[in-house]
Amino acid sequence: MNIPNVLYRKNRILLKELTKTDFKLRYQGSVLGYLWALLRPLLMFAILYVVFAKLLRFGGDIPHYPVYLLTGTVLWSFFTECTTQGIQAMVHRGDLIRKIAFPKYIVVVSTTFTALINLMINLVVVVLFALLNGVTPSWTWLLVPVLVLELYCLALGVCFLLGAINVRFRDIASIWDVLIQALFYAVPIIYPVTMVANSSTLAAKIILLNPIAQVIQDVRYSLITTESITGWNFLGSPILMAVPVAIVMIILVWGSVHFRKQSKFFAEEI
Repeated sequence: MNIPNVLYRKNRILLKELTKTDFKLRYQGSVLGYLWALLRPLLMFAILYVVFAKLLRFGGDIPHYPVYLLTGTVLWSFFTECTTQGIQAMVHRGDLIRKIAFPKYIVVVSTTFTALINLMINLVVVVLFALLNGVTPSWTWLLVPVLVLELYCLALGVCFLLGAINVRFRDIASIWDVLIQALFYAVPIIYPVTMVANSSTLAAKIILLNPIAQVIQDVRYSLITTESITGWNFLGSPILMAVPVAIVMIILVWGSVHFRKQSKFFAEEI
């Protein structure tokens, strides 16, 4: 018997079952059930569109601005859901961790997979909305999964790092809720980067060094319009263009190493 293969198979089955259970429990008891996976970002988009596009007249110079805004909203909702749920995953699964010996990272990954499933569903809606809005399909659409993977790696790294700390200091989850609200305004979701660039080129470059902003703008460029400002058509330096990806890799590696070191103490601290 090949022990590594047996362990891999058991871990894979456990990951699958935890993901299915988490997805079911998240919408259990609600009248609309799984429809909330679609409705939550769509309702957020509707509110932002009415307030900022119709009342404040944002995005008038951006082609297909409704799709532009919906794309940013969906990606932001994914990052928010992934991190807020992932940071608290170890605490929420405390009973399971104390009873069964298994790799603890599976708990965090299963939670983030649930958010990833929701994102896949919402991206289908984005594509359909884009086609209805007159966006012409292009080969650059094939780049979107790669960019989503980058955003997922960032979220997973944050979950590993802050989730491990949250086991001992439960204030981390609350602090992150506040930080994520502040971060919303630092990412070009409701406002175009061109508006910032017109006022300050330096400020626009700083925004694009944020991996979340970089991914959102790159997806918009690939999926909607080549008029979107991205890091590789605005920053101008290969070193600066590599900064967002480097940040993602550093957070993912740092978070993974820290989580692995602390995981042996989780059963005692939860």
